[in-house]
Amino acid sequence: MRLICAVLPLLALVGCSSFQAAPEKVTQVPGERLLAYQQPTEGSGEVVVNRDLGMLGGGCYVAVLIDRQVAARIGMGEEVRLHVPPGKRIVGIGIDKADDTLCGKGRLRRELAVRVEEGASQHLRIVSEAKGGFDIRVATP
Repeated sequence: MRLICAVLPLLALVGCSSFQAAPEKVTQVPGERLLAYQQPTEGSGEVVVNRDLGMLGGGCYVAVLIDRQVAARIGMGEEVRLHVPPGKRIVGIGIDKADDTLCGKGRLRRELAVRVEEGASQHLRIVSEAKGGFDIRVATP
């Protein structure tokens, strides 16, 4: 009985962490939630953002920001491809202010400096963890 009491809380915490969706399960963010950086421009690069699957924040959209401007509203298991000008860009996530539920009332701001090069792609991942909440990270192959 003691073993069950010791292991159960650990399993509950692990269950709240997100996990990367299998490539065939990832869907594109629908057009109505794409707000900027959709058309390739001369010299642009691509920032690809995937959001993990998981329980934490599962019913909420997260705002994807490029240079602190909302570019898309992304849900669990979704991917967005953004065509951005080359150079150093601040890619971040924040609260979806278009959401009028409790999800839109919290606080969230995570940012990552990314160097975008002409014709190249940068792949990022939105994770959610029980201990640290949401974060945006460089995706590892």
